[in-house]
Amino acid sequence: MKQDRPYSDPEKAARRIMNHARAFELIQDGRIYIEKINRPMIDEDKATPAEYWAGLQYAKDQGWLEYHESGTFVRILQAGNDTTA
Repeated sequence: MKQDRPYSDPEKAARRIMNHARAFELIQDGRIYIEKINRPMIDEDKATPAEYWAGLQYAKDQGWLEYHESGTFVRILQAGNDTTA
């Protein structure tokens, strides 16, 4: 039997991404390097790239994260500070 994937729900993936983002010490202008959230999400949490991307898009659409057009970093927005796992 096949089990449901834990991050197949974009909201669950987004909340896990936010946990990873909050664990990182912010750098210049509140930036978080994208690899600081995608590496643990894919390597440690075993999310697929599609699950990671859907979660990132969900967080962005909810106003939790600002995704820089270069794709190299994100910033936590106020709504993202108000979310909990």
